[in-house]
Amino acid sequence: MNVKHVLVKIMLRGSLMFCVLALVACFVAFSSSAASAAPPVGFARIIHAAPSLGNADVFMDGMRLPASIAFGTITAYAPIPAGAHRIQVAPADRGVGAAVIDSTVTIAPQTAYTLAALGTTATGYSLKTFVDNNLLVTGKNMAKVRVYHLSPNAGPVNVAARGKMLIGGLVYPNASDYLTVPAGSYTFNVRATRFGATIPAQTTLRADTVTSVFAIGMLKGMPEFRFVTATIPAVPARAMAG
Repeated sequence: MNVKHVLVKIMLRGSLMFCVLALVACFVAFSSSAASAAPPVGFARIIHAAPSLGNADVFMDGMRLPASIAFGTITAYAPIPAGAHRIQVAPADRGVGAAVIDSTVTIAPQTAYTLAALGTTATGYSLKTFVDNNLLVTGKNMAKVRVYHLSPNAGPVNVAARGKMLIGGLVYPNASDYLTVPAGSYTFNVRATRFGATIPAQTTLRADTVTSVFAIGMLKGMPEFRFVTATIPAVPARAMAG
């Protein structure tokens, strides 16, 4: 084979390699563009903590959630496109026109929220938005817990566990800071200072989880004061960063 033929073969192979690399580059660019074009989302869950509302329907931007929710229900987190959304809550089966809550909530990307339906017939109804922090804590065998005070008439509450005061003077309708504690079984003693009553909340906190403890209902009223909890796996910080 002469030198000319060798040069031609080298040039053809070089051209073929260039085309392959160009196709790969185009594919990577397209994939990155498609990923970046995906709409950003946040995450939200709803708790029904309005004692006198009964079963309720929730509407987002005019669309009804698939099922009615009962008092004390906590929905799972659901992905929601980032931006402003109209949230309406109405007595079950009466349609959006009967909404007793009509609020606009702004969802930020990669942010988790708890939306609490609150109030009574006497006080009126409202929607409270909490920003949640479900990131994993550092250290082995640790868990996170947060208390949400959603009982309209309980007054300020103190929370203690294992002989130690953890939260003092938490008022309605607010949530405590996140507590980082060793995993294990706990009895959280919630003392309503207005009534001089202490109500225990028993729960098991598992490692690498986030537990929410919601105080709902009416002290010395109906529906009765009680606790509902929700536990989810903690989210590694790198997952939020990606």
